[in-house]
Amino acid sequence: MIGYVTLGTNDLARAARFYDAIAGEMGVGRMMEFGTYIAWGTPGGAPGIAATVPFDGNAASVGNGVMVALEAGDRAQVDRIHAIALEHGGSCEGPPGPRGDSGFYAAYFRDPDGNKLNAFVMA
Repeated sequence: MIGYVTLGTNDLARAARFYDAIAGEMGVGRMMEFGTYIAWGTPGGAPGIAATVPFDGNAASVGNGVMVALEAGDRAQVDRIHAIALEHGGSCEGPPGPRGDSGFYAAYFRDPDGNKLNAFVMA
């Protein structure tokens, strides 16, 4: 069920060097990269890891920038999971839709306690 884990960083270049080295040792490379985000792993493989500058603009800290990603079966399921989360006391952190141009489709939400999650699918 877990697709990847995201960890916050205040210095993406430093995080990239660190995780590039670890990922290389593990036989994987970067699978997604945007201006404030890099993910390592293999699409469709074992759960990956990502480093991100927090979306809210605040400094990364333990918890800020941390998110649990749930791998969905298709885009319709991403939409359903997001709707279910909101129906059950969650709050929207980004509606369902494509992110970037790599076939990544996701919806972001917080649980009633404020923990950040997303549902996603790779094309």
